[in-house]
Amino acid sequence: MSTKQKLLQTLEENRETYLSGEVLASTMAVSRSAIWKAIKSLKEAGYEIESTTNKGYRLKSESDRMSAEGIRPWLSPTNQALPLMVYQTLGSTNQEAKKLALEGVKTGTVIIAEEQTKGRGRMGRSFYSPPKSGIYLSLVLRPDVAARDAVLLTTGASVGVCRAIKKVTGIDTQIKWVNDIFMGDRKIVGILTEAVTNFENGQFEFVIIGIGVNFKQPETALPKELKDIVGTLFNEKPDALTRNRLAAEIINEVLTICDDLTNRDFLEEYKTHSMVLGKQIKVFRNDEWEVATALDISDEGGLIIKNQFGQTETLNSGEISIRKI
Repeated sequence: MSTKQKLLQTLEENRETYLSGEVLASTMAVSRSAIWKAIKSLKEAGYEIESTTNKGYRLKSESDRMSAEGIRPWLSPTNQALPLMVYQTLGSTNQEAKKLALEGVKTGTVIIAEEQTKGRGRMGRSFYSPPKSGIYLSLVLRPDVAARDAVLLTTGASVGVCRAIKKVTGIDTQIKWVNDIFMGDRKIVGILTEAVTNFENGQFEFVIIGIGVNFKQPETALPKELKDIVGTLFNEKPDALTRNRLAAEIINEVLTICDDLTNRDFLEEYKTHSMVLGKQIKVFRNDEWEVATALDISDEGGLIIKNQFGQTETLNSGEISIRKI
């Protein structure tokens, strides 16, 4: 780790505290000149750092750039060694994750971007991913589960994100089956799960779980087609919370669930967070919308419905919307 990286991690770990150049130099075993150069380099990279005579340095509360150094201090002990790859700009974190998975990166590798230029959602839709306002991350997993259990990974990830948001922000959220997370009537999180399967044994070669969180209002206006659909957790960044902090907790909670899918207790949480159970919905299939009622969540994470003919069936994939009466 370079002096610049060590300094950034130290500042992230002590955001509320001024650290003098002398203390930093002593702690990191470098010269005060090296500290000054690293501070200058961080400021040039966009980090907002307070420099106060007789006190020292600290990150300003509004400083909120995604970085491995800002995420790692908040990871659980079991996740401290996870590979974290943070980029300023990517086309798509899922695409980069798939490329790296094919090259053999280990399970638990995390790819994060400050901005996506070709972010993708389900059904081939784009996912608006402007800089400085969202969390865009993808996890590479190599789960020892059959491909038929794919929906469990998505439902597990949804519960993990809801847990993380509640723990870090205190905000309660709801899930629209299978992978959209809402606050009120606005979508604030999208999850896209993609996989490569071994057809000989029916097991996954690897799975990519992509998660996009609308943390705060972007600097530029939302596209017109999203204004009545998409929301954000916050209008502005809270003083005591960073995107790095929430990203770390999302990683912790999602891995806790997805590393042990034999324990399906999380499905009860999923039902508690569901915004569709007991409601009339519309199901899109065969190029048309059908009216149905959402009844329950199956042990495999599927949506149990009563269709328009009064028959009970389970959906394991597809598109639904809540029917407005």
